[in-house]
Amino acid sequence: MTQDDKALCAHLQQLEVELHHPGRPCDVERLEALLHPDFHEVGRSGRAYDRATVVRYLSQVSTPPQVDSSQFRVERLTPDVALLSYCSVQRPADGSADLRTLRSSLWTRGLSGWQLSHHQGTPAASQD
Repeated sequence: MTQDDKALCAHLQQLEVELHHPGRPCDVERLEALLHPDFHEVGRSGRAYDRATVVRYLSQVSTPPQVDSSQFRVERLTPDVALLSYCSVQRPADGSADLRTLRSSLWTRGLSGWQLSHHQGTPAASQD
């Protein structure tokens, strides 16, 4: 991985983790800046979500789940499009089983910077 790709991976990782809203609610204005106008998601559940639904949900979550993310990698598809992939583990407060998920995010760079245009979560086997 080149130095530029390492820097891009670190930058997109920071933006991605910001969407996990660690320790604070997400601000609608910030979410709208991070999510591309055509953003769409296929969640871990297999359900599809549009931008308005995700902004509304993330801005209303008062107690965010504990999410640990690791194994970030980036692939530049074009100079202004990058695929970020990683693994996340959500640890529910009720002590139920951790939810391990493989995630892929398509980020596009426009005049206002990098924005998330597509996100997908796929359930993964636990690491016992």
